Parts: sequence; C-alpha cells; structure tokens
Amino acid sequence: MTRAALAGYGSAGRGIHAPLLQAAGVDIVAVSTSNPERAAEVRAELPGTEVEPDLTALLARDDVDFVVLATPSGQHAEHVTACLEAGRPVVVDKPLAVDEAQAATVVRRAREVGVPLTVFQNRRFDPQHTTLRRLLLEGTLGEVFRHEFRWERWRPVPKQRWRENATAVDGGGILLDLHTHLVDASVNLFGPVERVFAEVAARSTPAEDDAFVVAEHASGVVSHLGATSLAGAPGPRVRVLGTAGAYLLDSFEQELSVYPDLTQEPDQAGWLVRGVERTPVAAAPSDQADFYRAVVAALGAPDPQAAMPVDPADAVHVLAVIDAARRSAAEHQVVALG
Repeated sequence: MTRAALAGYGSAGRGIHAPLLQAAGVDIVAVSTSNPERAAEVRAELPGTEVEPDLTALLARDDVDFVVLATPSGQHAEHVTACLEAGRPVVVDKPLAVDEAQAATVVRRAREVGVPLTVFQNRRFDPQHTTLRRLLLEGTLGEVFRHEFRWERWRPVPKQRWRENATAVDGGGILLDLHTHLVDASVNLFGPVERVFAEVAARSTPAEDDAFVVAEHASGVVSHLGATSLAGAPGPRVRVLGTAGAYLLDSFEQELSVYPDLTQEPDQAGWLVRGVERTPVAAAPSDQADFYRAVVAALGAPDPQAAMPVDPADAVHVLAVIDAARRSAAEHQVVALG
C-alpha cells in the first residue's frame, strides 16, 4: 500500500485530503500539526496514524512514499521546497504559491532535483468537469465561444479563518482560493489565457471576497469566472455557450438552485439546452479520489513526473492569470500575459 504523510489537519487536511486519500486506498502513516486539539482529532479519526509536531519531523520519517501539503497558502512555496530538498515526492494543495514568480521558482527547483511534484486540483475530477470535457471532445456544443463558471455564496457573516483575514502575500483572499479552481478549470478545458480583465473587492472581510475575471483564451473562447461571498441570488454554476447549444449546470453541492424546475438525477451532470429543448446529460464516471489514484499510479510509472495528474506548469499559468487579474483591477484595464 502506498504511504502518505499529511502536513496540516485543518479544514483542508481533515475535511478534504484525509478522506480522499483513504478513499484512494492510501495509508496515512503520519500527520503533522502543532495544535493539541487537532492532534487529538488525528488520533481519534485516524487510528494508527502517528502525529508529528511539524513538517521537518514528517520529512525525517523513512516510511513515507509522498507528502501532502495542506498548510496555509502563504507557506506553500517554502514547504514544497523543503520536500523537494528532502527528495520527497509532494502533492501541494492549490495554490502552488502566492504569485507566478514564486511558483515558477518552485517548479524549476523540482526539475533540477528530479523530485515529482503535482498540485491538488481536485475539481478537475468533479463529474461536472469530466462531463463537460466529454461534451467538448464530442463536439456536442458546436463551436464554443463563452464559458461561465461561478462559485457564488451568500455569506453575509464571514467565517473567521486565516483565509478571510490574511493578505494576498500571505495567501489570503478569494483569488488565491476559489479562483485557483475557476481559472484552472477554464485553462484545462480551453487552453492558455492571453488577456485578462478583472474586478476585485474586499466587501466584508480584510481579504478580497468578491472577484470577477474575464479570461480570453488563445483558442478564442472567453471565460467569465466569478466568485463572491455576497451573492444573495447566485447565478448558475456553469453555463457554456456554443453554436450548437449550451451546457448548463445549475445545482452544485448545497448551493441554491437557480432553476428549480431543472431537477437533477443522481447519475446526471447538467443539461444540454437548445432554447425550450432541455436534455439531461449523463454524468461521466469520476470522483475527486481519482486524483490520488492517479498520484499512486504515477509514482509507479517509468516517468512519475510526466504521469502526475496535474502538471505544475499549469499551476504557474493559473497564478500568472491571477497576477494579471490583480493588476487589471488596480489599473482598470485589460492586461496581456507576457
């Protein structure tokens, strides 16, 4: 069985990574946390898993096949580098770093030392994403010209976490959180981005909590990517417009439904819409644990880095788009990526 060490047992480590690792059949041999309450949670929820005080202790273990970093975003570049220097294959939660330059430095170091690195973009394995990829490959929508992807919430009383209060330099804010998913999905579906326009604001928290990014892809598709904590009336999760029809995904997890008449069945992932004609779309079989299944397979491949589920170069491009979005919002202009 493949063995992983998990750095961090907060909302991401405990609520996302640990369950997905277990679902993928990975043995979590150790978790690092300096928080006594979280250490107690590890012992209660992961029997047999050892608790280490910090990443240094994790990296000193000799029973680990790869390390998962679920630490605060502002520490990712430093922590990834430590794993690389220790020769440990590493999965880092998104974002890879807080900006493009920092991320590029990390990826360059991974290549120099020859240690496998990938970025946790779990949303690539959501049925909505894999289903849309299938429709695009089949040409069902014709020539696609617009991609809308929203992550809109109604959260007028903000959560009190580091993410809502930290500066962008320390990894806080919605651009480095939800938009890393939104931008990654758009690039994975429609290719690299050439130009960006954005509106970014901090309305209820010290960190930005409201951002809208227009990304023009080299392919000609334009993505409208919106995330906010203050949407009393959220828009549809996904809407993709093409010359032969539209793909619409309304319901998502526990978010509000925009089209209550479009009830989605368990084996369904959205609708193919052509005016009044609405056809349910069968979901492509996938789940987020497939990310870690792919990591396990990659570690056993002749070229582990090439086989990883997410190329870290993609994460560098995502951060280039986010950097451009910050500049666009500050300067009120379209920014071209160099």
